[in-house]
Amino acid sequence: MNVNGVSFIDRLLMRRALRHWRGAAERAERWAPGVLRQMRAQARQLQREVDRFLHTADARLAAQEAGAALVPRPDMADWAWRPEVWCTPVRPSGHAAIGSGTAIGRDMKIFHDCGESEIALRQIRNTTADGLAPRALRIDVFRFDGSYLSLVLDLPAADVAGLTPRHILRMDARIAFEKPLDIFARLNIRHGPNTEQIVRELPHGQSDVSVEFDLACARINERRIERAWVDLIFEGPELNQITLHDVTFSRRPRAEL
Repeated sequence: MNVNGVSFIDRLLMRRALRHWRGAAERAERWAPGVLRQMRAQARQLQREVDRFLHTADARLAAQEAGAALVPRPDMADWAWRPEVWCTPVRPSGHAAIGSGTAIGRDMKIFHDCGESEIALRQIRNTTADGLAPRALRIDVFRFDGSYLSLVLDLPAADVAGLTPRHILRMDARIAFEKPLDIFARLNIRHGPNTEQIVRELPHGQSDVSVEFDLACARINERRIERAWVDLIFEGPELNQITLHDVTFSRRPRAEL
């Protein structure tokens, strides 16, 4: 047995076995009871082995995902977080002609002003083992007749309550695209009746990016902070495929001057 992968012979045998049982399912209505009993016994024996494999495979992959889901914490950071869509499966995992305001998981929504949506979105599995999130988010944009496309990420309420002007909030991301485009990150902090905003442009044409929001630049009343969220804004996304392989947030106290 090839422990590093499935050999060509193994794949061929599995395809033949699949065709055999697909054909058996189609012919079962016509078989005599004696044949059915014999085939049922074989199917149950096969099912036991398949279930045993699935149990082992699911346990190992779950352990791998749990390790990958650990959020990298930069130096001096006292908090780090990865949104749900990059950690666990969401339902539904895909949308075609997605409407504005559609929720993706518990902490993300997509917004646009297209007259006719030609935007498809799907959660996929990250296939590389280099410390990335277990999941990724892929956006396919075809014809785009709107003026904006954005993903809105709600920061956890329990952690938002601890924000102060002495904090620096950081976003790290790994993004792939078919052709370069401008991406902006806008931090929004609602405190009382007011909402403060800080906008940062992501480094152009790079896949691994990070931006920082120094809250000392924002005039916020820390005792009245109610909500905080980040808009990821894509400029001119027409005829592009954008894959967000990972997005994480962290917070650190700013050095005293």
